[in-house]
Amino acid sequence: MTAIMTTTTRERVRNIGISAHIDSGKTTLTERILFYTGRIYAIHDVKGKDGVGATMDSMDLEREKGITIQSAATYCDWKDHAINIIDTPGHVDFTIEVERALRVLDGAVLVLCAVGGVQSQSVTVDRQMRRYGVPCLAFVNKCDRAGADPLGVAEQLREQLGHNAVMIQHPIGLEGEHRGVVDLITREAYTFGGEKGEDVEVGEVPAELVEVVEAQRAKLIEALADIDDCLAMRYLEGEDIEAEAIYPVLRAATIARKVTPVCLGSAFKNKGVQPLLDAVVRFLPSPLDRSYAALDVANDEAEVALSGDPADPLVMLAFKLEDGQYGQLTYCRIYQGTLRKGDFIHNTATKKKVKVGRLVQMHADEMHDIESAQAGDIVALFGVDCASGDTFTDGRSVLTMTSMHVPEPVVTLAVAPTKKQYQANFSKALNRFSKEDPTFRVRHDPESGETIIGGMGELHLEVYIERMRREYRVAVQVGAPQVAYRETITRRAEFDYTHKKQTGGAGQYGRVAGYIEPLELDGDGERHYEFVDEIKGGVIPTEFLPSCDKGFRAALAEGQLIGFPVVGVRVVLNDGKSHAVDSSDRAFQTASRFAFRQAYPKAKPVILEPVMKVEVEGPESFSGAMLSSLNKRRGMILGNTNTGSEVRVQALVPLAEMFGYSNDLRSATQGKATFSMEFSSYAPVPAAVQEELVRRAQQEAKKAKGA
Repeated sequence: MTAIMTTTTRERVRNIGISAHIDSGKTTLTERILFYTGRIYAIHDVKGKDGVGATMDSMDLEREKGITIQSAATYCDWKDHAINIIDTPGHVDFTIEVERALRVLDGAVLVLCAVGGVQSQSVTVDRQMRRYGVPCLAFVNKCDRAGADPLGVAEQLREQLGHNAVMIQHPIGLEGEHRGVVDLITREAYTFGGEKGEDVEVGEVPAELVEVVEAQRAKLIEALADIDDCLAMRYLEGEDIEAEAIYPVLRAATIARKVTPVCLGSAFKNKGVQPLLDAVVRFLPSPLDRSYAALDVANDEAEVALSGDPADPLVMLAFKLEDGQYGQLTYCRIYQGTLRKGDFIHNTATKKKVKVGRLVQMHADEMHDIESAQAGDIVALFGVDCASGDTFTDGRSVLTMTSMHVPEPVVTLAVAPTKKQYQANFSKALNRFSKEDPTFRVRHDPESGETIIGGMGELHLEVYIERMRREYRVAVQVGAPQVAYRETITRRAEFDYTHKKQTGGAGQYGRVAGYIEPLELDGDGERHYEFVDEIKGGVIPTEFLPSCDKGFRAALAEGQLIGFPVVGVRVVLNDGKSHAVDSSDRAFQTASRFAFRQAYPKAKPVILEPVMKVEVEGPESFSGAMLSSLNKRRGMILGNTNTGSEVRVQALVPLAEMFGYSNDLRSATQGKATFSMEFSSYAPVPAAVQEELVRRAQQEAKKAKGA
């Protein structure tokens, strides 16, 4: 891609993500796409049993564990269309990889298991797609497995995710009899031959399927007739509607997210992938079909629509970083303008100007050098220092792209290198990982002197600890997992505190009075604090009000019961007193901190814990063991679903009870059950648990004081 593309060429670009619940077959599907488009010449197994591993799982850890940890970008061509693909992880611990991929993509393929259907991470991915308005196709994979029910999965899409899901294909056989698919639009049957499914045979619909295919086609046209008046008129008049009339309506409806076309097949058995590629280029949007906006920093961050024109000023977002031994690799999406090797670009966040020394397209971990790129392209810059989320321009404008959603960490660990000589590499590793991954947080605990790392789950932190050992040769000592608790209040309480100190010369004086009351929390427990100024008559001078606010914030951050931040508090300041000489910022900050401490115990404080939505899947014969394993961990069962010989149990379980669950579940089900979990909300801990947590916190405080 060394020449500047024309508008016509840009209409033939597709930027897509492959997203799904863990183990639905995303990476296997991507491997087949690369094979059928000629980007690779051999298909390899995801688990790496053949000693090679899937192309997109380039990290050793990914091949060993058989999961995707980092999103990987590649590109290919299909029927005169250029397709940029990002394969994303399915495990909820690596949800930021999905988040930042969907932030920059024009369309997506939502992969669903024909047996498992809509699963917990499918719901999360769908929420992320909605957040960024990403149109999608659904691909019901694993139609060769026992219990496969693609029509039932389409129904789940409608009921559980609220999609207007329309089948555009029908299976030719299921389970062991799965041979191919029927295109409902063209009434053509596709069967797949050859050693790797590369020979696609197009024929007539099998006689036994004609009736059901016509019924399914009528449902598809009915759904589109609700959207397009011209099609509705022809449908009502009983006309046979040809494929050429369906395509533009279905494409427009898909891009507008009014319809989700459903394809199906079995990626592992090499069936249905080529028709899926046809659907991608036919129905998903090009960069010209999506509208994007930036914020004008020079004009009070007013929203500016981006044209997507290569001739307009450059606007480019750095959405992912990889820091290697030879420098930083920065993945970027160009929204407007043209970028050439050797150009100088401006970082809106740092206001620094840098030169583009090397411009590449990524194929998993391979870099392919290019001379230029333009609006709609996903490329990588080598050796450019920046942060994830920075916007680059060519200096003709001061625009910035809107930030992406970054969830808060829910698990923390205390980590330390086992030997002093590891300290330098230990620090390098932590700096690199926190720069690459916004959900990986590092902080120093001033009281214990420990380094605390935070992340989205045990596996998330486990992977980074293993990467320290492999990539930086650092052996790490790990403390017990710590849950990100919060504290809050449950009722109103008054405060009236005077801070008075005389030490000779100017002293300190400040009086604050008012009350604290509960503030309704957001679902994620992150509505922290509200400060309300009801001071009358200037009893506290206006210049000291920010100091009061600062003092209350400091008290909230300290935590009062077990040292975790206090959230969901409104502070109303309605009285006070100042001194002409002794009042100062410091005096009112101190008064506010102690006033909060005075009121807090009277406000009936409680500890909040993160509660996870847990989904356990396994053989029906082990359903009792699965339910029992959740009940033992203070789980609240939401329901269970039978899918043939399998059972799926959904429950809400406190995160504190989930440590070590994978080993217990394996033991209880002979290794046949799996589980996934994602953050649901914060909830108060039971009284007995609160007493125990407070007791432990007091013991630790005494130890720290004694030391």
